[in-house]
Amino acid sequence: MTGALRVRSSLDARGLAAYAAAQVNGLFPDGETVSADALMDAVGGALPRLEHCFVHIDNKYFFDGEAAVFNHLHGDQYAMWLYLLANELHRRGGPEAVCSKLFLLNKSLHGLDAFHEVELPSIFLLVHPLGTVLGRGTYSDYFVAYQRCGVGSNRDVYPTFGRHVTLRPGSAVLGASVIGDHCQIATESLVLDRDLPDHTLYIGNPKTATLRRQDTVFPLWRV
Repeated sequence: MTGALRVRSSLDARGLAAYAAAQVNGLFPDGETVSADALMDAVGGALPRLEHCFVHIDNKYFFDGEAAVFNHLHGDQYAMWLYLLANELHRRGGPEAVCSKLFLLNKSLHGLDAFHEVELPSIFLLVHPLGTVLGRGTYSDYFVAYQRCGVGSNRDVYPTFGRHVTLRPGSAVLGASVIGDHCQIATESLVLDRDLPDHTLYIGNPKTATLRRQDTVFPLWRV
């Protein structure tokens, strides 16, 4: 257990800070060493955010019925953790170079491009996020992204997502798109400058898209 938090973690707060610092220093031997102490405040802020996120995920590897479960050797969890850590350090006004190194560490380990300035929602899930790019959209809780997903701009305008949105493998949402609540973007589909009403399953691309009513809630949430 980590402090008063309901988190069963494979490493305590000091261990998480030391582990990330060692990884950053090994990957970026530029002479600007990052210490565990420099990460401790951000770790302290990121762990409650991790707990809040993980306790909403209905999966034994994230929530065991009593507490959030965090294993630093679980790839999806560690990808989510590194995003939270980098973002928390950024929120606290930490050194830009260290935030960037944590972002690039995540990109190197997991193929995830989620920049530390991007504000993901408080409840989200990344599933095997290799090749996923999450840009500066406006996100809402219960957001899910699988591998090779993309969120990006068109003419410097980014999408807005409602609650309970799922991006299936290889899907992308770009530009001035507003995605309603309880929507899924099907595998290999592209949404470009288009609004989707609540409870929509979107399949295809801008020229041949099919929209279907969807009432099924994503099964991995505790709500």
